[in-house]
Amino acid sequence: MKLDVLSIIGRVGRSPTRHRFRQLADVSVSVVDLELSPDDDPRRTAVRTWLAEHPSPTGRQLADAGYVAPHWPRPWGLGADPIHQLIIDDELRRAAVRRPINPIGIGWAGPTLLHAGTDEQKDRYLFPLLAGEEMWCQLFSEPGSGSDLASLGTRAVRDGDEWVVNGQKIWTSLAQMARFGILIARTDPDVPKHRGVSYFVCPMDASGITIRPIVEMTGVHTFNEVFFDEVRLPAENLVGAVGQGWDLAKVTLANERVSLSSGGALWGQGPTAGDLLDTVREQGGVDDPGLRERLVRLHIDSEVIRLNRLRTVSARVRGEAPGPEASVGKVMSDELGQRIFDLAKDLAGPGAMLTDVGPLGAPVRLWHHGFLFGPALTIGGGTGEVQRNIIAERALGLPHEPDVEAGLTWSETRRARPT
Repeated sequence: MKLDVLSIIGRVGRSPTRHRFRQLADVSVSVVDLELSPDDDPRRTAVRTWLAEHPSPTGRQLADAGYVAPHWPRPWGLGADPIHQLIIDDELRRAAVRRPINPIGIGWAGPTLLHAGTDEQKDRYLFPLLAGEEMWCQLFSEPGSGSDLASLGTRAVRDGDEWVVNGQKIWTSLAQMARFGILIARTDPDVPKHRGVSYFVCPMDASGITIRPIVEMTGVHTFNEVFFDEVRLPAENLVGAVGQGWDLAKVTLANERVSLSSGGALWGQGPTAGDLLDTVREQGGVDDPGLRERLVRLHIDSEVIRLNRLRTVSARVRGEAPGPEASVGKVMSDELGQRIFDLAKDLAGPGAMLTDVGPLGAPVRLWHHGFLFGPALTIGGGTGEVQRNIIAERALGLPHEPDVEAGLTWSETRRARPT
């Protein structure tokens, strides 16, 4: 295989950097064959036959066919291995068929319900969730309990056949349109903070819930504050056992990191590094050596992330919970996303100060929005610093940070904190 670096950045005039790229292009390298299966693979022909019968499938039809989350077990998925999943992705993309949009439901709530939900919960929630018929949100972070999520203070108290919830959540994406939320709340304040948390399905139209918008600097309303005032949840909305909430939250957050580190640069949505490289090619390339080097670096980093994603997908299909590689992927993807939009702005030149100019004069698309949203990438879903601690402690075996609250109950930690 020839290392065709020149194709990454488009054809431009001769320069020292270009000369070096020509030297690299003359080097033969051995590579791992990661190409998908041929056209006559029966798994591929099965997808094509289904698409011929359903040229414009609904979300429910895609869900019933197992094509929304093919790696999930039947009947919700196909139990697909990594190659089968990529074949389905490839065929849907070729047919211009989009899966339902329900990122929190499909990416985070669904895997947690598969892991610990009752049969009744799976039957009630999973197919509408996959079909995009019921949107979901995540009710985790609180003021003062973001990176230290286990210190959360929202309380759930058992009252007969119900749980009564009081407290506040913040940075809740899509709460304003969600039908349900995955909620963690403290059910026992007199044990250490990680042990007294339980996990619930919360109807977002329940009496006592107030949702207040948080408008970001992009001008878009994605995030919200959510207040709980004597909100009553049926006992059957508990997921897993009482006190198991922190273990389930870790399942959700691990799947969150898988979801946030896939697809487009805006947490799976929006343009990719490849889109920016395509734009540069279409606009005739660039001459500046510094810009060219940054473009090549984007390509290299995006390929590393793609290969790491395959490793993560393989672990999930084998039934393994996402490990530290999910945090590695999130750190790399978030920082790459910021570099993509920073470079897109630099390529726009003076027009970067405007809202309607894209890189090298191309249409603006989501480039301006992505630049403004970019700082959130390394904060939401677990900050880059938190992810690096996870990598250091779980993957590299480095010592854990000292915990001054170790051995204390949640109530004792609250009394020990300065007011």
